[in-house]
Amino acid sequence: MRVVLADDQALMRGALRMLVESEADLVVVGEAADGAEAVALVRAERPDVVLMDIRMPGVDGIAATRAITADPALTGCAVLVLTTFEADEYVVRAILAGAAGFLGKGAEPAELLAAIRTVARGEALLSPAATKSLIARFVAQQQAAADSAEPTPVTGLDTLTAREREVLVEVAAGLSNDAIAERLGVSPLTVKTHINHTLAKLGARDRAQLVVAAYESGLVRPHR
Repeated sequence: MRVVLADDQALMRGALRMLVESEADLVVVGEAADGAEAVALVRAERPDVVLMDIRMPGVDGIAATRAITADPALTGCAVLVLTTFEADEYVVRAILAGAAGFLGKGAEPAELLAAIRTVARGEALLSPAATKSLIARFVAQQQAAADSAEPTPVTGLDTLTAREREVLVEVAAGLSNDAIAERLGVSPLTVKTHINHTLAKLGARDRAQLVVAAYESGLVRPHR
């Protein structure tokens, strides 16, 4: 699995390189000190995973993540955000920009290696419950700032079947596929199929963006 490192601290990049390349199935194909370098490097190397710092000079990690995930030629590249600010709104913005998830810089080495492999397989690293909590808080803050609780139209929501809407609500509630299957009395494979259909209809990249859509559309309301 090909990995790009994006962090403005050379010492951090060096430590990450040593860790990643200690594994036989992982290789670092490049390093970037800011977001602009990261985007250019990703376009040149087409890695499987980018370990992205959020706060970098110039183009930050959020803007870089958005540029990478919005590029159709880079659909096979997953962005894993590494940050010391695990619960602030910058992380939420990174998820909204298309990041596959985030991990604190204080994570254990084995946890980071597992995270790289997880997002490289196309899975979301961030747990649904954590995603829900972060997105709910972010949306509530945005609504409060705008002094309005009016939902934002979400393209494609009216194309969902009743069952797909049910599944979307459960995803936003933080339930796993197995838990949703048990609650709705269907198989986990059926739940996965409904989620894949919902992703396609809403134009969402991953599960985290489904949670965003559920909250922004008003289908699920954040607790204040």
